Amino acid sequence: MSHAPLTDLAALEDIPRPGALRIMAGGIRIAVFRTGSDTVYGLEDRCPHKGGPLSDGMVHGACVTCPLHNWTISLETGRAQGADAGRVRTFRTEIRDGRVLIDLTELVPPLNATR
Repeated sequence: MSHAPLTDLAALEDIPRPGALRIMAGGIRIAVFRTGSDTVYGLEDRCPHKGGPLSDGMVHGACVTCPLHNWTISLETGRAQGADAGRVRTFRTEIRDGRVLIDLTELVPPLNATR
């Protein structure tokens, strides 16, 4: 199975541990999270509750807590946890040779795309 090409974002060490790096792609805010164990996840930077900036939230384990109303979102699935309901888009990420890579192919069409 072949994966789409990944976009090189930053060195792993450039993302706070734990914390997030914010980017814009295809008009969408994306947060790339780094956990305390150096795992990286890409999520749309918008809480499903009221659109709060997840990148400003507290990362704990494989979750982030929205800074506005304390909703907890899984970094793995993008789903709200507990009794809360909702989901944000996730993006495949990878660490290769100390660099953080992300799959943005859904948002940025290839240059040779035809209609």
